[in-house]
Amino acid sequence: MNLGFFIILGSQFLSALADNALFIAAIALLKVQHAPEWHLSMLLWSFTTSYVILAPFAGSFADSMHKGKAMLICNGIKLAGCLAMLAGAPPIISYAIVGFGAAAYSPAKYGIITEYLPHDQLVAANGWLEGATVGAIILGTLLGGYLCGEHINNLLKLHQLQRWISAPDFAIFAIVLLYLLAGWLNLYIPKLNIRLKALHLKPIHLAREFWWCVRRLWRDPQGGLSLAVTTLFWGTGATMRLVVINWAIIWLSYSMEQATRLVAVVAFGVAFGAVIAGRWIPLKKAFSVLPAGIAMGVAILGMLFVHDTWIAAGMMFFVGALSGFFVVPLNAMLQHRGYLLMGAGHSIAVQNFNENIGILVMVGAHALLVKFFSHPIGIGASASVIKQFAVNGAPPMRAIIIGFGLMVALVMVYIIRRYRWGTKIGVMHD
Repeated sequence: MNLGFFIILGSQFLSALADNALFIAAIALLKVQHAPEWHLSMLLWSFTTSYVILAPFAGSFADSMHKGKAMLICNGIKLAGCLAMLAGAPPIISYAIVGFGAAAYSPAKYGIITEYLPHDQLVAANGWLEGATVGAIILGTLLGGYLCGEHINNLLKLHQLQRWISAPDFAIFAIVLLYLLAGWLNLYIPKLNIRLKALHLKPIHLAREFWWCVRRLWRDPQGGLSLAVTTLFWGTGATMRLVVINWAIIWLSYSMEQATRLVAVVAFGVAFGAVIAGRWIPLKKAFSVLPAGIAMGVAILGMLFVHDTWIAAGMMFFVGALSGFFVVPLNAMLQHRGYLLMGAGHSIAVQNFNENIGILVMVGAHALLVKFFSHPIGIGASASVIKQFAVNGAPPMRAIIIGFGLMVALVMVYIIRRYRWGTKIGVMHD
């Protein structure tokens, strides 16, 4: 990997770091404003929905100009949302603006990797990229919590600044600097000698073009199979955070803070698995990692037999490592096939559309299950409330974990059978 790749990687890391820190800052701001509890859920929902709404247009936008320029424009949109929040706009609307920037940013950041590197380096590049993204999620969460925490709050009190600026406002101002730094790096992303596609501004034309891309990628044997796996992965990953938190609180009697640490352990595992896959799995062997998806489903079922803290942490790391190991090669294959079929930006937009629909559906289904069976506990619940909830009002964690683990394992069994059938009749070629 050369310097140009690491400039791309650095700009992506800083932008994702700012996105995740801003999410924590927005939550803190909502609490300062005494907003209703449902506003917290709407933050993530509004951010994710942007990916689905903009999917028909994001790919065409990314393929119409050099990807570094597209990333710079998208960082500007994110910065505008951040400044709007700082200026007093509702956090949900402001974070939705950031989501619009992120939705358009994604086809550009993945597309330039496909254009910039030869296909035999795509798995390694995706390992770096996924590892950096997971690192940005972890560090961004920690950074946002620190900037909104008691230490900063006490410093503002010490210097008598609290009447002018709150800790969440201070955090958002610091995050503005991160977006500016990411934008500065965008200026140094290499310009490639590739053929740019004209940007059509007619919504009907873009929608038809996007739907054609969706059908073409799903109908491609390798592309469709890779897309099915990555859609399952991202929907599962988003739901997994909720399952792990509920499992840790109810099954292991953890506090909310301890439960979120287990989520971080899963993220570390994903980064580890991504790096291992990037190092050892070439693109031509991408589909050889499919059995790891079945193992991940079985490992989720193993959560029912865990009651020890260290075993729980080890199992969460193992589940995360399996996830990162099997998704990175297939993500690279999907990018490669999409680039050949329709262009890098369009293929990533199709991928984002499907994966974020998977997230919305699976997270929504989990929320409905928990709500149907019992009342959820609040983020700030005390230890006594958590214990009482675990004894008297806990949702059927056993049923949810069994259903979730079996769903992952059985879907992966179906995908492997489909792959082997395709190989047998000659439509799959590694």
